[in-house]
Amino acid sequence: MKINSKDFRVQTERKVKLADWPTDVNHFCKTKKGYHKFLGEHVAQLSALQHLHYASGRYALLLIFQGMDAGGKDGAIRHVMSGVNPEGCEVFSFKQPSEEELKHDFLWRTTCRLPERGRIGIFNRSYYEEVLVVRVHPEILSNQGVPEELIDEKTIWKERYRSIVDLEEHLHRNGTRIIKFFLHLSKGEQRKRFLERIDEPDKNWKFSLADVHERKFWRHYMNAYEDCLNATSTHDIPWYIIPADDKHNARLIVSQIVIDALNDLKMAYPKTTAKRRRELKSIRNQL
Repeated sequence: MKINSKDFRVQTERKVKLADWPTDVNHFCKTKKGYHKFLGEHVAQLSALQHLHYASGRYALLLIFQGMDAGGKDGAIRHVMSGVNPEGCEVFSFKQPSEEELKHDFLWRTTCRLPERGRIGIFNRSYYEEVLVVRVHPEILSNQGVPEELIDEKTIWKERYRSIVDLEEHLHRNGTRIIKFFLHLSKGEQRKRFLERIDEPDKNWKFSLADVHERKFWRHYMNAYEDCLNATSTHDIPWYIIPADDKHNARLIVSQIVIDALNDLKMAYPKTTAKRRRELKSIRNQL
């Protein structure tokens, strides 16, 4: 079954209501064997495209993963990018800001980690945390060192959306292509995954009481995500809402979207000039 990336893309002309977006869709593979075969094909394509991307050196690619706890961000990154050369790819996971990071504007710590041309950067959570978790828990603002006169609950989120959109448009104009994934998990599936983390010893390390605490704010998070998706999904830098209740399906969808994005860059290997060919011929004769 072919995966159409556009089915999961947020359209700028339509308001996002997450209740209208499924957390699960028909499976693209009926068996586990079929899934591994399909994903293997995607991984092979990504490996070849990443090599071409690195060689052409014209664009940078930034992948942003957001979602609720246990949404499958780590697994998607690990499986989808398993065939990519580590030399051409970097993954950054953004947790609670450090003391140094809090001394700068909220975009500083991620801007420092942006990929260079020819490389792929992956953000596991990102600057979007500042309009998601901080919005759900606005008391965090008082500990961020932001001048009090600049903290106005009526305007600060719109201002931060504007800062994010301005940054992303600037990056797009300068050759960075950004793909943003929201892994859309149901509350019931999250509970199931939390229970697995409790019941299976090798998953105990993944579980935190803080995760249970945040479940109490589920509706607040969904509202924050809806506002964020509506405010920051643009024609050039859209959000993709990935049904995440089935991990296999989610990984196949994510990998197809990345493949399509790389193919859209119309990349080519650098052409060898006549002078360079003469140099290579001379070197060959010396071997």
